Amino acid sequence: MTAHLPDNTKIGQVSLKVSNLERSIQFYTEVVGFQLLRETANTAELTVGGKHTLLTLKYIENAVILPRQSTAGLYHFAILLPNRVALGLSLRNLLAHEIEIGQGDHDVSEALYIHDPDNNGIEIYADRPREQWKKDTNGFYIMGTDPVDAEDLVAISQNLPWQGLPQGTVIGHVHFHVSNLLKAQQFYCDVLGFDITSRYGSSAMFISAGGYHHHMGLNIWAGEGAPPAPENAAGLDFFELIVPDQRELDAVVARLTAAGYGVQELNGAKYVADPFRIQIKLANGQTS
Repeated sequence: MTAHLPDNTKIGQVSLKVSNLERSIQFYTEVVGFQLLRETANTAELTVGGKHTLLTLKYIENAVILPRQSTAGLYHFAILLPNRVALGLSLRNLLAHEIEIGQGDHDVSEALYIHDPDNNGIEIYADRPREQWKKDTNGFYIMGTDPVDAEDLVAISQNLPWQGLPQGTVIGHVHFHVSNLLKAQQFYCDVLGFDITSRYGSSAMFISAGGYHHHMGLNIWAGEGAPPAPENAAGLDFFELIVPDQRELDAVVARLTAAGYGVQELNGAKYVADPFRIQIKLANGQTS
């Protein structure tokens, strides 16, 4: 039987390891637009709307800041905004802070790319309506890399005040460097149950549940056989994968266990590491 995740599977929070907690709090609140929900000596939880944690920052003493694209691990995590106007407001705020910005019109979405002070990649994007997404003859979504119409994004948000990330903002997807695409496919598709939605030559693939253009990107742009990120490196701590209920969570755990992946329990939550030591928190939507 082919593994298959439920259609309403989604990405939950992302947890990052950072080298300077106060600097990262300032960056993610003032530049990106999160709100601080709570802070302890070594961690900060950030939110949009004040209820649920979307981003956790975890201070690592003497954390190593890695060069970009040097190990398996985080390429970027992606903040999905509810509309283009919100994307225009984010663009204007990034420009006001003189942040280096990459960009791409991917047909299914429009995206801005930045890095935090620890070289963690961030995508800020807005989707086009799903009925506008197109597929090729293989049934894969067509996702290009044309320039974003930045002038229009600025224009449509021109007379509106920046008030941070708006209600309805979520973590839309995560994108990782991996050391081998076939191993990634075997884990994320054959065992976890994601569907392949697009490929970028032989160097990247995109996967999702429920027909979304992608909940995850996986690439070998750090090199075939790229080593896992060291434990003491700034970067991803974990990302959260949320299935709708406990029955589905039990099924995921059973598939992982049967395939030889050790599912660990910590503080009442279940975690598993993929073949590249990327940590996943497994949750169900009724309790997360």
